[in-house]
Amino acid sequence: MTQLLIRLFVKNQNDVGNVAVRERYGTLSGVVGMIGNLILCSIKIAVGLIIGSISVLADGLNNLADMGSGIITTVGFKMAARPADKDHPFGHGRMEYLSAFIVSVLILLVGFELFKSSVEAIVNGEAAPQYSYITYGILVVSVIIKLWLFVFNKRLSKIIDSDALAATAQDSVNDSIATIVILVAAVASSVFAPPFNLDAVMGIGVSLFILYTGFNSAKETVDKLLGQPPSKELISSLEENIFAFNCFLGIHDLIVHNYGPGRCLASVHVEVPQNIDVVYCHEQIDLCEKLICERLGVELTIHCDPVDTDSEEVSLTKAKIAEAVKEIHPDATIHDFRMTPMAETRTNLIFDAVLPNGADMTVEDFKAEITKRALLINPTFVCVISVDRDYTGK
Repeated sequence: MTQLLIRLFVKNQNDVGNVAVRERYGTLSGVVGMIGNLILCSIKIAVGLIIGSISVLADGLNNLADMGSGIITTVGFKMAARPADKDHPFGHGRMEYLSAFIVSVLILLVGFELFKSSVEAIVNGEAAPQYSYITYGILVVSVIIKLWLFVFNKRLSKIIDSDALAATAQDSVNDSIATIVILVAAVASSVFAPPFNLDAVMGIGVSLFILYTGFNSAKETVDKLLGQPPSKELISSLEENIFAFNCFLGIHDLIVHNYGPGRCLASVHVEVPQNIDVVYCHEQIDLCEKLICERLGVELTIHCDPVDTDSEEVSLTKAKIAEAVKEIHPDATIHDFRMTPMAETRTNLIFDAVLPNGADMTVEDFKAEITKRALLINPTFVCVISVDRDYTGK
């Protein structure tokens, strides 16, 4: 069924890097979800009002919120597909993340309202409702539809790697679990007739589950909006493609900016031999940038840093300083290492040092500790240090 819908409504379905194709997938998900949830919320709200069931009514309102989520998701994909303009030179791709966040907020609101209604029912001593076979049938059909929507949206989210559709899929499976719990409570109430309102108790359990999943979904999308480090897979792929060029000896200062799915910009510094031909180096950098854009979809800007690879004295000193920095913090590194000729009173060591995120020291303390250890290696060493931060999450 899912594949049939994709074939019918998504043109160029395999070109998932295309913004227009992503929009079609998002629209398909939104429309299918709106139709399914419109049917479910209409029936459940009506049944919940007729039999006086808080949980069934809340489940219907949850479906109504899901229908609103479908509208938000559809609008979000359409806005994300808009091209870059003067005010948004990097495009509108993050609207997809924003729509996922709004869906998460709606999930939290539904969970809170369900929790509130259930607690009020227990406090007020309201009796559990009487369920009919028609109600059981409606709940069973609701579970089946919601599980199908979960599978449908989950598959679409994997095809286009979309957080918005993944959030929608998670909401669908949450709804299925909530409805199953309500169904179990309905059967238990009819068979065992407990002395308390089991419908309201189950409503509290379902609401807490919805609040938990809504919070996790919101946190994930907020992290993307605030800016996350690149994935380990992306870092590994970038390194593999860069080091495929023999003239690149090392990399550092890798920074990746995510402006939405398919909109990734990055910059990196590469170390090259200081005696390399400038024209040849530029050609290699240009070729590397183009290959990475084609293979990984990342618009990479490369800055080259010349390093001395011929002097054994420079290489040995660099290795000693790098080892000393590792002793300060195991994840600390150095790069862009240069040194003046060895002298009797003063030998300048000029380099950048990376202070790992979360290190329990200030930048000044870090520099002072490196300087102290360098003097132990050679009393003439004077360190000129620039401290960098790591943006890859290492």
